Order: sequence, then structure tokens, then C-alpha cells
Amino acid sequence: MRRDAHIDIVLMDIMMPEMDGITTIKEIRKLERGSDLPIIAVTAKAMKGDREKCIEAGAWDYLSKPVDRLHLLSVLRGWLHR
Repeated sequence: MRRDAHIDIVLMDIMMPEMDGITTIKEIRKLERGSDLPIIAVTAKAMKGDREKCIEAGAWDYLSKPVDRLHLLSVLRGWLHR
């Protein structure tokens, strides 16, 4: 994020080792350009309340795996053309 100014959107895996996606989203939001960067949370273990936790952390949208490609493209298109 700090080295590449050409990032237009982030697909954030919530279940990452070391630093989970929720924490990573919060850290991105602290960065200068992180406040207006679309972040879409993606998780395989969708549990009740996960969507809300991701949105509260700063994600703009939420997808559960397996991700339907057409739905993913629709979501990406919507946020990139805002």
C-alpha cells in the first residue's frame, strides 16, 4: 500500500496467518490513502455476525467463499465505478 499508489481495490482474506484480515483492514484505514480505498472482505468460514464485524472494521463489502465469479465481477465493477 505504501509503495504502490496504483492499488484501486483490495480483496481481503479474513482468515490469514499472523495478522487476520480484520486487523489488516483497520491498519489500512489508518494510512493516508486508506480511508477511501474500497476493501472487500472475503472469507471461507462465514459465521453469523462476520459480515457486520468486517463492515465495522472498515470493509465496504463482504463475500463468502466459494465466490461466484459473476457476483465478484459485479461487486468489483460497482466499487471501481463509484
